[in-house]
Amino acid sequence: MGKKKEAENQGPQPLVNKKARFNFELISFIEAGIVLSGSEVKSLREKKANLTDAFAKIKNGEVFLESFSITPYKNGGYANHPEIRPRKLLLHKKEIDKLERQVKEKGLVLVATKIYFKDRKWVKVELALAKPKKLYDKREDLKKSDAKVEIARALKAKNYS
Repeated sequence: MGKKKEAENQGPQPLVNKKARFNFELISFIEAGIVLSGSEVKSLREKKANLTDAFAKIKNGEVFLESFSITPYKNGGYANHPEIRPRKLLLHKKEIDKLERQVKEKGLVLVATKIYFKDRKWVKVELALAKPKKLYDKREDLKKSDAKVEIARALKAKNYS
């Protein structure tokens, strides 16, 4: 199968939380389903959502995605959804128990890193067990990325000379 066919099967490009890698040290990832209304799915297909501050909370043995903003669908009418509300995530009981243990014991947090369509029809959320970074860790990452940019510029300038 060619790259074009694979891209067609994937559907829309995923929404990625770029701030997650900057603010957290991502340890492990887990895929979860999400309970959405029809107008929310249509808005997601149009990439009208903000994943930047989204995180997951475990309440009464269920996992909810908090602070995930989906813009109301423009043609939704009376059946439209509220922009920000807790959305239930679909995980097995064993997975929820394991995540809850790690969050409580190790002081980790559940951060949403990516929202995507699987097989062009199922909306999936990629959650990461993450450890918050300290300020000095963030500064170190910025220095590394600045150094990479400077090296790339120097190589580009040398090739043109």
